[in-house]
Amino acid sequence: MGNALSKEWKSVEYVLTDVDDTLTWHGKLPPETLIALAKLQQHNIQVIAVTGACAGWCDHIAQLWPVDAVLGENGAFIMEKGASGLTLKSGVDLAFMRQQQEKLKASVESILEHYPDVDLTLDQAYRLCEVAIDIGQNRTPLASDIVQAIVSQIHELGAHATASSIHINAWYGEHSKKLTSLGYLAEKGLSEQQILAQCCYVGDSLNDQQMFETLPLTIGVKNIENYWQQLQHKPSLVMTQPGGYGFAEFVDQLIALKHGE
Repeated sequence: MGNALSKEWKSVEYVLTDVDDTLTWHGKLPPETLIALAKLQQHNIQVIAVTGACAGWCDHIAQLWPVDAVLGENGAFIMEKGASGLTLKSGVDLAFMRQQQEKLKASVESILEHYPDVDLTLDQAYRLCEVAIDIGQNRTPLASDIVQAIVSQIHELGAHATASSIHINAWYGEHSKKLTSLGYLAEKGLSEQQILAQCCYVGDSLNDQQMFETLPLTIGVKNIENYWQQLQHKPSLVMTQPGGYGFAEFVDQLIALKHGE
């Protein structure tokens, strides 16, 4: 583990990044984050947000932030802004997923009856496929043993569930951050070898492990250290700053490296 980019990073042309507590920090978006995202685009580096955030929040990010695409609700869909506006596409049947979501929501609410102080997220109404539980966004952070107990009970339903720094995200279906990210990059014409050499990922928590495992060039912002002992797959580098400040730190290093500064 270190925080200095090596020469292999010079080939990076795509930056895939988590959002909550990777681009944001303590529930706010630092101006340093937006500046860093804009710098990447100005240097013709593609920026893809890969997040468990709801469709409503993804729409906002895709419309207004300097990013090229948003892969939302853990890979359920892709929002991409082109010359003619925003498009939404998905490899899953979204109408069927809404039916599955309602079924899962009822089951999750039954689980939460045993945890009276734990609720669904305030943005649940703006989700297309997932059911999300607030474990730290608008409440005191939930103890890790309770988080794990809830995740385990959701797994017993036959559903996927992952915990980020602020949410438990649950869904039916085989989509994931990893599968949708790889599919998106392949659609852009990248070979498997190019994906491994030209793409990197930035994250902050347990639900980023698949991406840490998949790509050799990965970054953790400093707050990833809160989960270090629980991570089976760790990022190759860790920044000295947390959240969006750490992301900006990484971007400055990457651009300086690529341009020989």
